[in-house]
Amino acid sequence: MHLGAYHSWVEDSFPDEKENKTRSRKLWRIDVIDKKMYLILVSENKPNLALLEKYGVEGSAQTKDYDSFLSNIKNGDSMRFRVTLNPVISESQGSGKRGKIKPCYDEKSQIKFLLDRSCINGFSVDLDSLLLKEKGTSILKKRGFGQINFLKIVFEGILTVEDADIFRKLLVTGLGKHKAYGFGLMTVIPIEN
Repeated sequence: MHLGAYHSWVEDSFPDEKENKTRSRKLWRIDVIDKKMYLILVSENKPNLALLEKYGVEGSAQTKDYDSFLSNIKNGDSMRFRVTLNPVISESQGSGKRGKIKPCYDEKSQIKFLLDRSCINGFSVDLDSLLLKEKGTSILKKRGFGQINFLKIVFEGILTVEDADIFRKLLVTGLGKHKAYGFGLMTVIPIEN
């Protein structure tokens, strides 16, 4: 499936929002673990699990409360993280014009993309642990635009929480661009000291 199909699947799993013509922010990502695909979703409201399983395995969807996890995050916490990003930069066009968006194709600029956003989002990255696990392209098919290719990089590593309030916000609002299309959801696992 292309990104637009996944986006529709996620949105369709919230029939009350669709009926009321309201949309809340949803972060999602497809992870492949041991050759199996998993849809991970963070949302303000609970999805309809039967609709969420429409293209998955019946009886496999589950929801968990995120608030208790978020409330326990504090400054200085070390965590393993995983995030799928579309690393792009805006090149200035001069005289106040909006910059031209360009993908970061080399590894150095991809890492810089993550690091530039870490401090303003309340965390720092342990560079020795940082891995770029997957590199590729994700496809979005959009009427009137044809096919759009997004650069996709999966980062994994260890981070330290520097500002817990800002970091908690990141975990529910996402990082970077194209969040509606499977980018920006950061998942973390605390490292026990």
